[in-house]
Amino acid sequence: MTKSSVRYFLYARKSEEAEDRQVASISAQVTELKQLAKNKDLNIVDEFHEKKSGKAPGRPKFTNMIERIHRGEADGILCWKLDRLARNPIDGGTIIWMLQQNIIKQIETFQRTYKPEDNTLFMHIEFGMANQFILDLSVNTKRGQRNRAREGWLPHKPPVGYYNKPDENPKKPSTIDKDPATFPLMKRLWEILLNEKCSIKKLYETAQQMGLKTHRGKNLSRTNFYRLFQNPFYYGYFHWQGEFYPGKHAPMITKTEFDLAQAIISGRSKPRSQTHIFAFTGLIRCGECGASITAENKTKHQKNGNVHHYTYYRCTKRINPKCSQKPLREDELERQIMTILSQIEIPPSFHQWAIKYLKEEQAKEQTDRDEIIKSYQKALEGCVRKIDNLFNMRVDEEVSAKEYTAKKDELIKEKQKYEQLIADSHHRIETWLERAETLFSFAETAKNRFEVGSLADKRDILSCLGSNLTLTDRILRFDVDKGLAVFRKLSPEVQSLHNRLEPLKSESSRRNWEDLYAQNQKWGG
Repeated sequence: MTKSSVRYFLYARKSEEAEDRQVASISAQVTELKQLAKNKDLNIVDEFHEKKSGKAPGRPKFTNMIERIHRGEADGILCWKLDRLARNPIDGGTIIWMLQQNIIKQIETFQRTYKPEDNTLFMHIEFGMANQFILDLSVNTKRGQRNRAREGWLPHKPPVGYYNKPDENPKKPSTIDKDPATFPLMKRLWEILLNEKCSIKKLYETAQQMGLKTHRGKNLSRTNFYRLFQNPFYYGYFHWQGEFYPGKHAPMITKTEFDLAQAIISGRSKPRSQTHIFAFTGLIRCGECGASITAENKTKHQKNGNVHHYTYYRCTKRINPKCSQKPLREDELERQIMTILSQIEIPPSFHQWAIKYLKEEQAKEQTDRDEIIKSYQKALEGCVRKIDNLFNMRVDEEVSAKEYTAKKDELIKEKQKYEQLIADSHHRIETWLERAETLFSFAETAKNRFEVGSLADKRDILSCLGSNLTLTDRILRFDVDKGLAVFRKLSPEVQSLHNRLEPLKSESSRRNWEDLYAQNQKWGG
């Protein structure tokens, strides 16, 4: 079948969310793809333009396009690049499967052509990288929040009495300062509680009389008011993601005063404090009721005098107090995580071969990419010359001010379009292998790092394994990251190939490994 006989659907997508901030607009994609179709004599039978994120299944126009391909209305897809089709494992898997089954006979992107007979490893990693990019956004946001917490600043809005104060430099993050309107009122309420040892009910009535309001100027509910006086933020500390941090904000009371207040509120003489830090709290939810999974230490005393200390993870039961899920010991939870890490583990030799192979694949495309970038640069230079000529024409009064402004705006937009296209091409070249290297390195080293790492290391590794982590019937379940799911499928075969030559430690062994891997390239098939 010749290229011109393939009937193509043109698909252009751009999300208004953060993940597509640097991607060319839909109109720019369509313009460039139509030019590509003209240059390659491609037959476009219909177009699909969609303003929707690709991070989850359910895009109406994408779904309609797939259904129409199944009905035989087209057998090819023309798109800017693969991540326009999918940033999630379900849609990505659909595309790969349809290509392998020859339902889709060709996918044409601006930088590469994909055919049913091609090595699917490349597509798996492309879609895996697109999916990982979305996950990284979430991870980076959480990482930024953790860094802010470590620096001593509560990552969200502080309680009544404080406010987020923007820095004079807009590039610097805000700090937390005393709210001139509510700080004196809250401080006075703490003093009344400590001196008069009154009930929270009476203190709430006093606050109402004083006119204490929320940040939005609304009355505080009694429940939220009660929580204020249990918040360690007021003595200079705060909880974030299951951990306890010292704050840089000015405390309103001392720790001793806070402990005394808790004793007054609860009727206890000595308040309890929580000092334990656990690796996986805040990451997992109960698979039955959806509440958070918390952790607690337990000590067991045997009749023979032996004492054993255990950590258990259990449902908080805050959503359903009758939740039937039973606690799981930490060592069993870690054993399950280790089993999963074993399933994606790859030997260093495969890591080295795969990166070498991907570099070779990238080198094959380099000439085409250079030509594309060269054509963009040539167009950009021509656009700049037009702007200069237009300016000279205005100076010589060959065009009116109105004509000059209109034409200049048009040329500036054109110039920005080519600058964006060049930046996008360079970014792809510079970051693709780096992302692939990160994924392969994780698969190779994660198991060992989990065994010997710190609590923070274990937490980061679990968060990278996938999303929607739940605990049901003492079994950890989650949606495995798309890229790592590929390794989960490849690992047994790779390990089997590796074990055949493991006793050999020579240069010939390395060559044999490469030959075996090369002979089994259709890892995704």
